[in-house]
Amino acid sequence: MKMTINEVLNNRAHRPWKIPTENWKFYQEWNDAVFLHWQVDYEELSNLVHPDLEIDLFEGKPWVSLVAFNMEKLRPKNLPSFSPISFFPEINIRTYVKYNGKAGVHFLSIEGAKSLSCMVARRLSELPYRFSPMTRTEDCFISNNMEFGDSLRLRYSVGQKMEHKQLIDLWLTERYALFQNTEKYINEFEIHHIEWPVFELELNEFEINYPRFESLLGNLPDKKHYSTGVQVIAWGKKKNKIAHQLIETNTEYFQISKNTTFGT
Repeated sequence: MKMTINEVLNNRAHRPWKIPTENWKFYQEWNDAVFLHWQVDYEELSNLVHPDLEIDLFEGKPWVSLVAFNMEKLRPKNLPSFSPISFFPEINIRTYVKYNGKAGVHFLSIEGAKSLSCMVARRLSELPYRFSPMTRTEDCFISNNMEFGDSLRLRYSVGQKMEHKQLIDLWLTERYALFQNTEKYINEFEIHHIEWPVFELELNEFEINYPRFESLLGNLPDKKHYSTGVQVIAWGKKKNKIAHQLIETNTEYFQISKNTTFGT
């Protein structure tokens, strides 16, 4: 059963810091979410993360996650959702970082199943959205991006709810900030939602091919979760000036982020 926005905002005991005092800007729902997590090599990951961002570690090791879910009811605060834009499957590949004392996520890639949604999201948020054709059913998630040679095929079964989460489960899922760089700024986004309801997940079929991230995502995931989803409140973008400028010809990260497009 869905909560009211006030109920979501008042459910905050699990947060690592206080909710922002400014008015929130966007509402959205992240539903039917599959989380796949890999423990990765620090040096390989550091080539893909802007030097202003500190890679967050769990027991001395960095992680990368692929999250496939349904984006639903995306809308500004005072407007209704609009079906041609507000509902679409999404896949993001993210890692875990710290910035200005806050722990959050950083996207290495974001794909959406609607070209118009990706275009609007990229222009408004400056997040690296791109279009990928996707098929989503109750137990299946398929994506194929011919331009990048990226593909994902998942068939899965959902198990029991995890009533007692381990620290690593919370570390990988409970994040309330996003940090993403542009050429001049580290953009900071604050979000809020209830604690993710998490279930065990069994992969019945798993094929992944992301050539840019082959060294990070080449094997079966080290951990996996499923969630029915959360209602999300998001605040406006805060722009922080970049301290370390990237050198275009020498930085693998710059090439990946610069060449990411939303497609047609």
